Amino acid sequence: MPSEKAIRPLPPPPAGAAPRAVPVLAAAALVLAALNLRPAVTSLGPVLEEVRADLGMSGAVAGLLASLPALCFALVGFTAPRLARRLGPDRVVAGGLVVVAAGLALRPLAGNAAAFVALSAVALGGIALTNVLLPVVVKQRFPDRVGPMTGLYSMALNIGASSAAGLTVPLSDALGGGWRGGLGAWAALAAAAIVPWAPLARRPVAAPPAADRPPVRITRSPTAWALALYFGLQASAAYVIIGWLPQIYRDAGLPAEAAGLLFAVTSLLGIPFAYALSAIAGRLRGQGSLAAGTALFGLAGYAGLWAAPATAPWLWAVLLGVANCSFPLVLTMIGMRGRDGATVIRLSAFAQSTGYLLSIPGPFLVGVLYDRTGGWGAPLALMSGLMAVQLVAGLFAGRDRQIG
Repeated sequence: MPSEKAIRPLPPPPAGAAPRAVPVLAAAALVLAALNLRPAVTSLGPVLEEVRADLGMSGAVAGLLASLPALCFALVGFTAPRLARRLGPDRVVAGGLVVVAAGLALRPLAGNAAAFVALSAVALGGIALTNVLLPVVVKQRFPDRVGPMTGLYSMALNIGASSAAGLTVPLSDALGGGWRGGLGAWAALAAAAIVPWAPLARRPVAAPPAADRPPVRITRSPTAWALALYFGLQASAAYVIIGWLPQIYRDAGLPAEAAGLLFAVTSLLGIPFAYALSAIAGRLRGQGSLAAGTALFGLAGYAGLWAAPATAPWLWAVLLGVANCSFPLVLTMIGMRGRDGATVIRLSAFAQSTGYLLSIPGPFLVGVLYDRTGGWGAPLALMSGLMAVQLVAGLFAGRDRQIG
């Protein structure tokens, strides 16, 4: 069985182990990889209507596309530890980015809906590998700066997501190829990210000598399960906000432009808050109080949407934007809960893959309740209940423990 002990400082890396330029290169590579973790998803929404019309895509297939990211992140993410053990995390991330670039470049060439879905899955599979392994890269290359570096790449992730959502239509217009040009342009960003990962892949971090103890069984760790539950609940909440918040505001009488702007606020807040929250979390021995705090912001936001959505819409958007910052927080906790890089690989794969599977029903159930009741009372009650469970899971996941 795994042991979970109070956190002890990791020993610093040996002096002279790598050239001084390597940490700078690793930081740049980390940021560029993170910029590519969401454009495959967020670039599609603004042009989905045109894609459906051009490819004859049914509503059912469009619904499959909405569920595809979570499915790919869960199923492909489980393969990351085995690949990382054989090839090394840096090489798998580099290969994952090659797959992302290929999928994004080929997707606009699809002539039918089936090919479009398949090529979307290719890009999302590459993202899934990178999702799981970036916390491992942080642990190995920045062992004494897990919080700040996780915050840095979480901030880059939010920038990439927001940029793809906002720039795909202008890019489509500027490139003159309709939706195909706008979606295909994001392959260039993925290709650029491969460049700094190539030298890192040739100079991987040396693994520490194996300790004389049996391998950690992640699935027997209460902390690992708490992390997986917390990850899944925060992902479910984020997908609900992405999919339904504009509709909540529009049903409350706000115009479409205002609803879209309010949704953008929830995303943009993640850019500064992601770095600040992760940096603070990295300095604390336990992060349970931060997890509880973000959940309380979410509960307050849901309460406001239920009671008076049009009275203080900006306040509710800000509260939910802060609550969505639980994503960089859980990534930081994953990096800090594993005692070494090998454990973090397995913990990250387990927590993220299991979490994404757990997140799938949430947005679907919200839609069903909305259709059945004709209002937002029952869906918001469901989300409040899940947020309360997230608060409890965060308290357990944030305890001063390490696995290994």
